[in-house]
Amino acid sequence: MASAQSEELVLKGTLIGHSDWVTQIATNREIPDTIVSSSRDKTLIVWKLIYDETNYGYPLKRLRGHGHFITDVVLSQDAHYALSGSWDKTLRLWDLNSCKTARRFEGHSDDVLSVAFSPDNRQIVSGSRDKTIKLWNTLAQCKYSIHEPNSHTDWVSCVRFSPSNNNPIIVSASWDRMVKVWNLANCKLKTNHIGHTGYLNTVTVSPDGSLCASGGKDFKAMLWDLTEGKHLYTLDHNDIINALCFSPNKYWLCVATGPTIKIWDLENKNLVDELKPEIVASKAKHRNSNPCVASGSNQLPIVNVFLSNK
Repeated sequence: MASAQSEELVLKGTLIGHSDWVTQIATNREIPDTIVSSSRDKTLIVWKLIYDETNYGYPLKRLRGHGHFITDVVLSQDAHYALSGSWDKTLRLWDLNSCKTARRFEGHSDDVLSVAFSPDNRQIVSGSRDKTIKLWNTLAQCKYSIHEPNSHTDWVSCVRFSPSNNNPIIVSASWDRMVKVWNLANCKLKTNHIGHTGYLNTVTVSPDGSLCASGGKDFKAMLWDLTEGKHLYTLDHNDIINALCFSPNKYWLCVATGPTIKIWDLENKNLVDELKPEIVASKAKHRNSNPCVASGSNQLPIVNVFLSNK
């Protein structure tokens, strides 16, 4: 179903290069013709997009170093560095110019499931199966480790910084069915968001930092007000929610659920579009909203690239 604006996303191409599941992708408007993907093949691939009619891109560089599945990858705001987390219990900071590991972060006692850069690139946060959240500087020094009594009681599946300087927080999601909001200055608990009835896979923060959305195995995308600390509403789905992201320039939420990507207009709570590539486990969207990139993960080592028809 398309909106009245008739803006649809169409599949432009498939990038093939990984030898196992694609777990995450990252984009940055500073390098609009480049994306970075992570995989269970223990590598990251830097892709060059070429917008050709028959070939949409190719692997430019492959980054090796992790000893187990790579679960997450993000790019720094200046696009000079990539940050990855792995089942080898470490994070790695990669220099994208040299394609070498700049820093290796050790401290988690179990698989690292999620990583993120702060908006100023000076801090890094990670979440792990060891049930902790760790805040690091870029020298790989752990500054805070959030654990009991206020920490999550199960795996920390996703961590994100708010992009807003007016509300410096970290938001986390866990298999304990909780979304937690932490004060960035001291890593103290600010808010518990309670309402999910299944394990949580993902959380995302809106570009202005006012909202977050969470989703997981209860088939629900829940919207939360980060300013007032309350639940706003719920978008029901028919399958597990694997990934979420807000549009950078529209009041839209993209939801990767089962074999589809659903795009919701949050203003009127209408479904704008529904894309049906391979089963989607991660996705990213350029901050200028073009292109929208989705990676399939139903045992297929591919990245699908979608582009607006406008």
